[in-house]
Amino acid sequence: MTAQNPTSFLISIIGRDQTGVVSAVTGYLFEIGANLADSSFAVLGEAFEFSCIATFEADTSREDLEKGLAELALLNGARITVSSFHYDLERGADGEITHLVEIKGGDRPGLVARISEVLVDYDANIVRMSSRRVPLDDGAFDYRTRFAVNVPAGREAALEAALYNTAGSLRLECSLEAAH
Repeated sequence: MTAQNPTSFLISIIGRDQTGVVSAVTGYLFEIGANLADSSFAVLGEAFEFSCIATFEADTSREDLEKGLAELALLNGARITVSSFHYDLERGADGEITHLVEIKGGDRPGLVARISEVLVDYDANIVRMSSRRVPLDDGAFDYRTRFAVNVPAGREAALEAALYNTAGSLRLECSLEAAH
């Protein structure tokens, strides 16, 4: 391939979390000539999830990339998926984070569905989302869900009111703040 037409792959890896995974994966990708576009890493329970878009100026096969990653000692037993990525690497305007939403409190089944419906109603696009269970001193758990969203100009106040109403009806705390 030429510089005008790089090969792009979506790499997704799920495995047992341990120190050095990001370093091992990104170091390997650098060594074989990858340029990373968007990427993310998260610890999920005892596991991790790493995903990225890697572009290559030289010919690179999906199979060789998958095989090389599988040979990394820290990825022993991990599920590695490499697929062609045919989308534009640049985010559209609605992919930029304008606001952060945090919902916290006790476990409420359907919480993510309810909040995401409110976001859709106000044309807010979810750019990133994370949810985690936080242990409390009494042995119970608190749940914290964070959304990084793109809110169209002029919709912030109405969205904030709707989020507070929805969270309140679920007896949860809610905050919405502009991203810096």
